[in-house]
Amino acid sequence: MALMKSWVASANSAKAPFPLNNLPYGVFSVDGGARTCGVAIGDMILDLDAAEMAGLIALDGGPYLDAPNWNDLMAAGVDVWADLRAQITDLLAEGGNMQAPLVAQTDAKMHMPFAVSEFTDFYAGKHHAMNVGTMFRGPENALPPNWLHIPIGYNGRASSVVVSGTDVVRPNGQTRAPDSEMPVFGPSMRLDIELEIGAIVGRPSALGQPLTVAEADEMIFGYVLLNDWSARDIQAWEYQPLGPFQAKAFATSISPWIVTRAALEPFRTTTPAREKELLPYLREPGPMLYDIELSVALQPPGGTATTIACTNYNQMYYSAAQQLAHHASSGCPMSTGDLLGSGTISGPEKSARGSLLELTWGGKEPLTLDCGETRTFIEDGDTITLHGAAQGDGYMIGFGTCSGSINPAPKFPALEN
Repeated sequence: MALMKSWVASANSAKAPFPLNNLPYGVFSVDGGARTCGVAIGDMILDLDAAEMAGLIALDGGPYLDAPNWNDLMAAGVDVWADLRAQITDLLAEGGNMQAPLVAQTDAKMHMPFAVSEFTDFYAGKHHAMNVGTMFRGPENALPPNWLHIPIGYNGRASSVVVSGTDVVRPNGQTRAPDSEMPVFGPSMRLDIELEIGAIVGRPSALGQPLTVAEADEMIFGYVLLNDWSARDIQAWEYQPLGPFQAKAFATSISPWIVTRAALEPFRTTTPAREKELLPYLREPGPMLYDIELSVALQPPGGTATTIACTNYNQMYYSAAQQLAHHASSGCPMSTGDLLGSGTISGPEKSARGSLLELTWGGKEPLTLDCGETRTFIEDGDTITLHGAAQGDGYMIGFGTCSGSINPAPKFPALEN
């Protein structure tokens, strides 16, 4: 597929993250006004509520777009999704209606694009799992016995999923030093990131209804960049036997633009060769991953950003469709607005590791930033920014950015007495 031309000039560059081929969905406001559904085109936003009210967009069963999030439209299903995309494309293509209501992105404040129903995080990247397992159990026992058979996951907190640009407060929690008998309570000192892609469920499923991988793929409305912030020292003390809890509950950041499955179709690719044959319900009918280039930048207070990792979503062992099919395999109902975190996306090289835990090998190999400072884990005032884009022939499908800055942990009066 080649670059599709728009009458919005800024969308027609090979380096523009939001060309007509993309059309990602978000929620924005201007000057403190109401939150409105919009679509990014070049450096502008098409106000879809205004377009629907003006009769430029008309959907069966609507209106859907006079809402502060995308949930109603997501629940409407794939036919409505396709119709909306087709109408927006016609509106913004060369020869389209140049009276369409546009807002400059620089004038807009971005908000959570959808109401998160539930959040599930997976542990589905093999390079990440091998690295972490090797650190704690040695290479011969790096992967647990079930890892090559099921996408391992845990239920997280929907209440702490925040949009890019929201500051993150360093969590307090219990930790225990290896040479200590008793734990202590205080700020996490091993605060980390996890570079992930988030899949958003559009059409729901019913209680007791299993899904094929193909059905699960059709249910996914789109994808966002996702940073599942992690307090590694809190996690090390609390996770046995039930897994992560407070170490992951304090914040998960997502990018403000939802890149649709339709926009990513040209970039489908296969999952890696299987070391163990998967059970039939997890087998894919075709390519289910995407070729999406990803990177992580760390900016210290008052300094410049350093790119600390570059990897690709095609490194995942399990696709989002497989994760969703496994999630529903017990009969667990999936809801509109469910968010599935891919798990940390790491590649085979050290420079492609999607967490500081891996990049610094548990803090033993500090990173040197471009400014000369070093890091083992994230310090107060640091800003982490994820970038992502699928690279086409003369165009790209950009995700925008997912960023967050770390504020100091709150004071607990009981700790000061």
